[in-house]
Amino acid sequence: MSDLLYPIKWLSKASAGDRVAHELRMRIISGKIESGTVLSENKLAADFSVSRSPVRDALKVLASERIIRLERMGAVVVGLSKKDIQEIYDVRLLIETFVFERIVKMDRQDLVRELSKVLEMMKIAIKYKDADEFSYQDVLFHETIIRSIDHGYVSMMWQNLKPVMESFILLSMRQRLDEDIEDFERILENHALYIEAIETGDRKRMIASLHQNFDDVQEVEDLWKSQQLMTKGVEPHD
Repeated sequence: MSDLLYPIKWLSKASAGDRVAHELRMRIISGKIESGTVLSENKLAADFSVSRSPVRDALKVLASERIIRLERMGAVVVGLSKKDIQEIYDVRLLIETFVFERIVKMDRQDLVRELSKVLEMMKIAIKYKDADEFSYQDVLFHETIIRSIDHGYVSMMWQNLKPVMESFILLSMRQRLDEDIEDFERILENHALYIEAIETGDRKRMIASLHQNFDDVQEVEDLWKSQQLMTKGVEPHD
C-alpha cells in the first residue's frame, strides 16, 4: 500500500499483522477511513501485499481496541467518538497518577537521568523538524515513567492504550509542526517540569505537573481536531 501514514522506520521488527494493524489504525483514527466503512479481508490483503491471515490478525487487534466491529459481512469501521478519546485520556491520567504515588517512595536519580536524555532527544527532533521522532520520544518519556515502578498490570494497561495513543500523538504533532512549531517550546517546558517534579519528590508538585501537561498539551478538543485531518487529506510520512 502506498502513501503510508504510519512511520515505515518504526516497522522494522513488526510482523505482517502488526504492520497492517498500525496502518489501518492510523487511517481510521485520522478519518481517512470513515466510520461505517466495511473492510474486506481480500481487498486489504491485496492492498498490503500480504495473505489473509495477517489481515485477520490485524482486524482482531483493532476490534479489541473497539475501533472496528467484526460482523459476518466483514469488519465495520466504528472509529472513535469524542467521548471515547476523553475516556482514553482519563485512563492514562489514572495510570500516571498511580505511578507518581509509587515514584515518591523510590530512588529517582536513575529515572531523572533517563528522562533527561529523552528530553534532549525531543529537543533534537524539534531542531530538525522531525514530528515523528518527537512523537516517538514523547511516548517513550511517559513509558519510561510508567515502567520505572515495575508494576506488571499497570504496564499491561499502558500497552493496551499505547497503540491508539501513539496514533493520536503522531497526528497531533505532525499538525503542530505544520501550523504552530513555536508551540513545541511550551511542550518541552512542560516535560522539563515533569522531570523537576520527579526529582524533588514532591507528590503535589508531580500531580500538578501531570495535570498541566495533560490539560495543556493533550486537550481533547485538540485531539479531536487532529482526528479530522484526513478528511481533508494529509501528506504521507516515510
